Amino acid sequence: MTLKKAPSKSITGYINTAPKGAQKKLREMRACIRTSAPGAKESLKWGMPAFSYRRILVTFAAFKNHIGFYPTPSAVRAFANDLSKFATAKGSIQFPLEKPLPLTLIRKITAFRVRESIKEDKKWKT
Repeated sequence: MTLKKAPSKSITGYINTAPKGAQKKLREMRACIRTSAPGAKESLKWGMPAFSYRRILVTFAAFKNHIGFYPTPSAVRAFANDLSKFATAKGSIQFPLEKPLPLTLIRKITAFRVRESIKEDKKWKT
């Protein structure tokens, strides 16, 4: 009988239980998002690391061959040209584990989500 790992309760726990080959990239991703979304709340959503203000800005996760980054469909559309060399779907981006993370692009996308979130908050307050 195989014991199942208990789900992580924090981003640090998530990273520490991720495959060894992904842990460094997950730490880089977390640090990059933190600098682009200062003050954002860190939590786990759907079992993935997430950064939020009033709403979720971005989430990310480790997979066998890539780091999945989930900045919402609007961000994927807004950065479509910059993302042409990565596998994408409606609201997700795959960064291969064997290549360096595009940290500048991740910062830009996260900053876009911060601006978008602030704009949405203002819209709902008026």
